[in-house]
Amino acid sequence: MPKPRTQTGEKNLVSKHLIELRRKSNYSQRDLAYRLQLAGYDMDKNVITRIETNKRYVTDLELKALKEIFQVSYDYLIEGTTDPEK
Repeated sequence: MPKPRTQTGEKNLVSKHLIELRRKSNYSQRDLAYRLQLAGYDMDKNVITRIETNKRYVTDLELKALKEIFQVSYDYLIEGTTDPEK
């Protein structure tokens, strides 16, 4: 059974929002990976690169980690529909 993709063929919905949040915070991919690792999440730069380039699906634990690091809602990460500051 094929894995689900967006209508445009992407493997995740968070890539654009992740890039936006990372740049807004002035984090390189390596900086973000370091912060995630300090928070106890096993995500390295390659994972972030693959998520941002839509070459990788995002797990629920990774969504939780990104939500915590950037202090945004799940709604914002997935849909981009709410204010990222909430």
